[in-house]
Amino acid sequence: MWSFVARRLAGGLALLVVASSLTFLLMNINTSGIALRILGDQATAEQIAAKEAELGLDRPITERFVEWIGGAVRGDFGVSWFTSESVWHTVMSRLPVTLSLVVGTVLVTAIIATALGVLAATRRGAVDRVVQVISVVGAAAPNFWMGLMLIIIFALTLPIFPATGFVYPGTSLVGWASSIVLPITALSLSAVSAVSQQVRSAFIEVESRDYVRTLRSRGLSERRVLFLHVLRGAATPALTVLALQFVGLLGGAVVVERVFALPGLGETIASATTLGDVPLVMGVVAISVTLVVVVNLVIDIITGWINPKARLS
Repeated sequence: MWSFVARRLAGGLALLVVASSLTFLLMNINTSGIALRILGDQATAEQIAAKEAELGLDRPITERFVEWIGGAVRGDFGVSWFTSESVWHTVMSRLPVTLSLVVGTVLVTAIIATALGVLAATRRGAVDRVVQVISVVGAAAPNFWMGLMLIIIFALTLPIFPATGFVYPGTSLVGWASSIVLPITALSLSAVSAVSQQVRSAFIEVESRDYVRTLRSRGLSERRVLFLHVLRGAATPALTVLALQFVGLLGGAVVVERVFALPGLGETIASATTLGDVPLVMGVVAISVTLVVVVNLVIDIITGWINPKARLS
């Protein structure tokens, strides 16, 4: 088991290095206009040259990347070129917003998708067709459109939840829960559609295996066969899809955060990329990829515990 975890961890670290390197390279392909954007249109050529030297843009890209790596290993991601605010503080102040949406969506998706997938697999016919229709509609409806519809219905027509804004848990747990219900609902629909279909297909495939028929022939109750043995066998592909959903949600939350005016990482990375704020972009990418690596490692450990054969893959 430990060698399995070590292999997964090594793969995650390699992903972090590759993602950071490519992002740094892409962000530094053309840095000629950054100093002008920081200083404004009235800046002179001397001021622009001095600013570029201050930011280190006159040095080779490899030297700057090695310097960034050295700081990142110590937890120092530098300061934003445009706000002079610590990158770490900027990311950490916005990360709870995005994590509230992503983690909440993953939990909601896991519960609802498992229930729908098992229901569709065990009750063929009308129930299965209804679940299929729900899945198709959920996959076809864009997150931003769903967010707008939810605001119109549950924030404007029926003022149950706030239309915009975010309340931090430390301020009010009730306010925090109210502020994320609609965004999580908007994000969950397409995620539930994908995961429920995977659960359904895996459940049907596992249920047809010989060992399941053997368990039934030995007199085990149908409930025990389905929920202890079949569902456990179907959990591996479902967990894989759920992990992919987590990765997708980190990017998909950008649009939903804008619809609901949430101060999350989505708005931060969008504006930083547009401005060319290299330290802030690199900080967001490094921390986001680290989260992905950690989540994938946890999923791999759970998968290896459920299915020992996965440890050999």
